[in-house]
Amino acid sequence: MKALFLSVTASTLRTLVVLVVAIAAIVLVAVKGFDLTVFGALALYFVLWWTFLFAVLPLGNHAESDPERIVPGQDPGAPASPRLREKALITTAAAAVAFFIAIVVFPLARL
Repeated sequence: MKALFLSVTASTLRTLVVLVVAIAAIVLVAVKGFDLTVFGALALYFVLWWTFLFAVLPLGNHAESDPERIVPGQDPGAPASPRLREKALITTAAAAVAFFIAIVVFPLARL
C-alpha cells in the first residue's frame, strides 16, 4: 500500500490525475446516490477539502536544520520537506470521509 502511495506521489501530474479521478468519483456517488446537484456536491466537497488541507499541512513538518541548505531570506521555520503531493492525497481521503458523513447525516437533497 505504501509503495502505491509513493508511486502516485512521485510525479505532480500523476498525483493531479489521481486527485481529479477520485474527486470525480466522490461527486458522482453524491449526485447519483444522494440526489445532490453537481454544483452543490462540488461546493460542499471543496469547503471540506480546503478546511482539511489546513489541518493536514503542519503534520510531519520539520524545520531545516542543515545550515548549508538554508537560503538567505528563508524563514527559519520553513519545512525542509513539505511533501505537498502526499498531503493533497491525505486531504482528499479525509475530506471524502467527512463529506460522506455529512451527506448521510444531514438532509442535503438538491443542494
